[in-house]
Amino acid sequence: MPVRETFWNIPHWAEIGQYVLGCLTILVFVYGVLRRVRRWRMGQPDHRIDQVGSRLLSVLIQAVGQARTVEDPYAGVMHLAIFWGMVMLFMGTVLATVDWDVTRLLFDFQFLTGGVYVVYELVLDIFGLLLLVGLGMAAYRRYVIRPARLQNVPVRRLVWDDAYAIAMLTLIAISGYLIEGLRIAVLQPDWAAWSPVGNALASLFLAMGEPTNRTLHLVLWITHGLLAFTFIASVPFTKLFHIVAAPTNIFFRSLQPAGALAPARHTSQVGVKQWRDFTWKQILDFEACIRCGRCQDNCPAHASGLGLSPRDVMIKLDAHLWQRDGDKALHGDVITTQELWACTSCRACAQVCPVFTDVLSSIVDMRRYLVDQGQIDPQLQEALANLARYGNSFGQSGRARARWARAIQPKIKDARREPVEYLWFVGDYASYHANVIDVTRKAAEVFRSAGLDFGILYDGERNAGNDVRRVGEEGLFEMLVDRNMAVLSRCNFQAIVTTDPHTYNTLKNEYPAEIRDQHRVLHHAELLDQLITAGRLEFKRKLGYRVTYQDPCYLGRYNGIYDAPRRVIEATGCTLVEMPRHGDRAVCCGAGGGRIWMEEGEIRERPSEARIREAVDLDGVEVLVVACPKDIAMFKDAVKTTGYADRLKVMDLVELVYEALALHEQETEAHSPAAPVKAVA
Repeated sequence: MPVRETFWNIPHWAEIGQYVLGCLTILVFVYGVLRRVRRWRMGQPDHRIDQVGSRLLSVLIQAVGQARTVEDPYAGVMHLAIFWGMVMLFMGTVLATVDWDVTRLLFDFQFLTGGVYVVYELVLDIFGLLLLVGLGMAAYRRYVIRPARLQNVPVRRLVWDDAYAIAMLTLIAISGYLIEGLRIAVLQPDWAAWSPVGNALASLFLAMGEPTNRTLHLVLWITHGLLAFTFIASVPFTKLFHIVAAPTNIFFRSLQPAGALAPARHTSQVGVKQWRDFTWKQILDFEACIRCGRCQDNCPAHASGLGLSPRDVMIKLDAHLWQRDGDKALHGDVITTQELWACTSCRACAQVCPVFTDVLSSIVDMRRYLVDQGQIDPQLQEALANLARYGNSFGQSGRARARWARAIQPKIKDARREPVEYLWFVGDYASYHANVIDVTRKAAEVFRSAGLDFGILYDGERNAGNDVRRVGEEGLFEMLVDRNMAVLSRCNFQAIVTTDPHTYNTLKNEYPAEIRDQHRVLHHAELLDQLITAGRLEFKRKLGYRVTYQDPCYLGRYNGIYDAPRRVIEATGCTLVEMPRHGDRAVCCGAGGGRIWMEEGEIRERPSEARIREAVDLDGVEVLVVACPKDIAMFKDAVKTTGYADRLKVMDLVELVYEALALHEQETEAHSPAAPVKAVA
């Protein structure tokens, strides 16, 4: 079959006009992209050109394969249909142009002939239909289903932006099919059946006759071209720019561990005061955001009514970049202090973002400025003052840090004075909080039962600084690191273990290399799992509890530790029932990011209370298992405020192990009047 049928009825002047408009379109497109890039370059430096192979692989998996996008079934199918429909139709246009105007003219050779052309027609017909299905799903979702996460966009023009994208793509796809139908109606080629949609439309045009169909074909061909060129030229000036920005953002995403927050940039000013203080990558984040609202749906602060929407923060920051009103301040006019202090730093937003934006880093950078200016919550100010003076947020003397250990005999080793295999970095809440101290003692007994050679730092330990850093007090974080490192550097140990995921995260990912690279850093869930596997913990009873498990943010999303605590639970003889939101979709307790040190303010429901209700709704569950001292504090309070204290017990993972080892029975026997007092070996 002659491929010239593809360009049937197109006069020479129309072809020339197409190329003239195409060149103008490219110029406008390039201008728009460069205008955006120029804006990014106004930001602060940020090195993001390492590990090129890994970055390209990320683009392949996440931008081309859209791995995260398809995690939401409806939106995933919709986006895949639109994306691949656009890609294949664009490639079809390119192939036809190359075949007709390059290989034919320059090499007297065409590849779109015979069976190849038949397949070409069929593929384009299928993917064009796929595009229309995706657009229909998008319109139905946005204007009929109307999910909350797509509503109440803080910048009104963006509502029309969305409608423009759907309308333009729909008109381009439909006009393309009409052109195909008119061509088939006039030429009636033998391959018509291989263009099923075009062939079906052709039957509607047969009665109109050839002259009318030819004229209509040319008019529609010109209209289709104008629509396509307008669409391409508008990409850098509308929401459609995410076609460029999203894969670019994925390529330049951080390849550092999720728990390694970028340190404050050392300039004359601390933190971000105005938009030019953001890094170029953060500015790219704002422009890459596709406003899908997944971050908002998974944000515990938003769900609790604290007024934070990560989606809205990104939208407002992006709009602020282009505002010509220089009197509008970033702090207060664009982003409120309430929004910034509501964040729990749980990373739920980053975990679900299909284009890998990182709103948390921008929030922390803006917090750093507020801390430097003293614009912080009074309770937070007191906690930071206590941390600076005493090394803990409770305002307690350092000498009281190991008071919990006085009842344990023989005395726990002092890792500052004698070598140990495991240095136990206990943490503030495990050392001072009344609801947690008993768990800490039980952890010590479990470690002893396993024959673990361990010691603690006693009054040499300070808060590790994880939440201090995420509050935005970088200077205090560095001071705490220096003081802890001064003690740790004098100790002889092989590994660090901690029961606190916050401590675990910062020691593992943010402390100097002599800690991160030269010593293993373990959470007690990992250590217990290893001890059980090695046969060093022999359980004397099967507990038989029906339990559910709360994944700590800094153990799960930050460090990917999901399986170890579950294996420990199963080893104790408990039946694990997962909450609907678990693993990397688990809900934060609300304590992170310094929130545990702040006033709650007006709140609809605490994240911890919502989580308790979710656990109570599970069939027969009697225990909520946690693996974080802050979780113990938050959830023990939440079971009381929700009225479920008689239905749900909050237990740390190590408490299950303690009971399965029957250490409580040994302790009762050891201290019975009828038996001599003896130490638990």
